Amino acid sequence: MHPDSPDQHPPPQAAVVVIGYNDRAHVGDAVRSALAQGGAVRSALAQGGAVAEVIAVDDRSTDGSAELLGRLAAGEPRLRVVRREVNSGGCGSPRNTGIDAVTAPYVMFLDSDDVLPPGAVGALLTAAAGAKAEVASGLCVRRELPSGREEPWQPSLYTAPAVLARPSQRPRLVHDTLCVNKLYRTDFLRGHGIRFPEGRFLYEDFVFTARVLAAGPRVALVPDPVYVWHVRRSAERLSLSLDREHIDNWKARVEACALAYDILLGAGQKELARAARAKFLDHDVRMYVRELGLRDADYRRAWWAHTREYLARYDADDWERNPAAPGPLLARVVLASPEPRDLPRLRELAARPARLLPPCARDADGTPVWSADLPEVTLTPLLTRPVRLLPLAVDAELRPRARATLLRLRLHELYGRVAGAGPREVDVRWQSREDDRTAGRTTAVLTPDRAGTWTAVVPVDLAGLGGGVWDLRLTLRFADGGRREVTAHASAGAGRLRRHAVPDARHGVLLVQPYATHSGALALRVAAGPRGVAEVVRGRLRRLLH
Repeated sequence: MHPDSPDQHPPPQAAVVVIGYNDRAHVGDAVRSALAQGGAVRSALAQGGAVAEVIAVDDRSTDGSAELLGRLAAGEPRLRVVRREVNSGGCGSPRNTGIDAVTAPYVMFLDSDDVLPPGAVGALLTAAAGAKAEVASGLCVRRELPSGREEPWQPSLYTAPAVLARPSQRPRLVHDTLCVNKLYRTDFLRGHGIRFPEGRFLYEDFVFTARVLAAGPRVALVPDPVYVWHVRRSAERLSLSLDREHIDNWKARVEACALAYDILLGAGQKELARAARAKFLDHDVRMYVRELGLRDADYRRAWWAHTREYLARYDADDWERNPAAPGPLLARVVLASPEPRDLPRLRELAARPARLLPPCARDADGTPVWSADLPEVTLTPLLTRPVRLLPLAVDAELRPRARATLLRLRLHELYGRVAGAGPREVDVRWQSREDDRTAGRTTAVLTPDRAGTWTAVVPVDLAGLGGGVWDLRLTLRFADGGRREVTAHASAGAGRLRRHAVPDARHGVLLVQPYATHSGALALRVAAGPRGVAEVVRGRLRRLLH
């Protein structure tokens, strides 16, 4: 047989299950990205094409999606379209339908509004086959649309190739709750009866991932990007994970997290179960606390009560895993108070990186506490936590001026830890929200004042920034050699966050808007020149008309 004969190469071994409902605008791109897999991976395993079949499961769409898929399938023998008889209302049932239809040895899942990057399936197949692993997992990239800005999901898990004989070797796997950035052996899923919750069950991937980990598979990790998660915040219909304005969303998330914990614990995976509870505090609670100030009073009370009810199930071991971390501290405040309280301060603590705003209270014995009103929430772990991990608070005030725009920074004390470390300098930079480039790098001296704080004043070249949205990033440097990456709390009041029109020799005019992000950090919107200003005015008029 000729050495270059296709018969010399292993056949394609993966199925990609694409699910969709009323997403005619995007499902074609998803399917095509799956069909195009295989050519970009330098591996004999992938030379013949990594994907044997694409199974498009239409959840009874009414927008012409099924017809579009039918036309694609007419010209592509690897594509099969399965149309469900009844809409399920969720993502779990159509994925289960896909699992039942798969004939290939491996299976991967793809949502209709996302895509697989070139070579993704080949990279996962190569890793799974080489390690004899039941599961291969790679890096998911969140792509914000329409800006195109990308952010890796759980990047610390995917810094280098790795093979785990069992998931408990790396408990942080519970943080990657996505089901779509992974390739599974089909017989592994079927042999263990691993399926998604049926019907309308939000966060079904939390439960599915817990069932996978509970079965103790051999896992291969690859640093390659294998999935592009499109985040469309301006879409007419938000994805289930982004639609967090109603309390039912939080209740569904808590239910899924609780079920995942029970699955892991019931399978004897105690370390993974504990890690799942810690993840709930560090990720889920922090994310929703950052947004509590945006909700109405009824939502806040319902969120507070439901969260307290679930946290009451935690035991002493759960609280002792990392008592100085922001998540456990947030949760202890919620448990200690029957009603919502201190929301601005909690929002700052929930930020990434965390900021613990003053006052730094102590009880009658001198023990650091959350506040004089909640002395039962002690903060003694902060007395021994490394300075690089402390939730240090920096206030920032920016007042745009025609001649000189100055950024005023104030670093607050934290139970004597800041003074003990000896703050010396602050490195300042502005990071573009559009493409992550940085500008305006400078270093300023931190000067102590009588109020027990340290201050610095930094000039800002607004013209050098140009148009766009800019986030303020700071690095604190201490006399003991320590350093701390922080963001700054946006000082409000006295018109500090209002829009300014600033004359500029280069652009003619700059429209500058300092503002506070959802997590309270200072950010900056800049519109440069008459055209940029006109776009801002048109956008404001559109909002007023709506």
